[in-house]
Amino acid sequence: VSTLTKGFKGENACAEIKLHPSAKFLYASNRGEDSIACFGLDEAGKLSALGNTPTEKTPRSFDLDPSGKYLFAAGEGSGKVVRYRINGQTGALKPEETYEVGKMPWWVLSVALPDK
Repeated sequence: VSTLTKGFKGENACAEIKLHPSAKFLYASNRGEDSIACFGLDEAGKLSALGNTPTEKTPRSFDLDPSGKYLFAAGEGSGKVVRYRINGQTGALKPEETYEVGKMPWWVLSVALPDK
């Protein structure tokens, strides 16, 4: 199953792949198309393409927060990180906020902090 939007022409490479905590969705970053691809997983683990969400230039790293509510994607080519809300029913990503983080962000890690 391709990570690219149907009809995309040009060079592309994937940088990262992540499984949603629910195991219902799989995400992959496209460096070239500059998108995050979303796939559904059935009970047998079969993938089905659910669509692509545009993201910052040259997405290198992304991560899902431990609750599965958010995806954070770093744009190596833009110096920005975008926070997306994940629709728990469809897996779709909705951009909520963009953060300026400096030149060439290479890594995103989301962690749960203990309550005080």
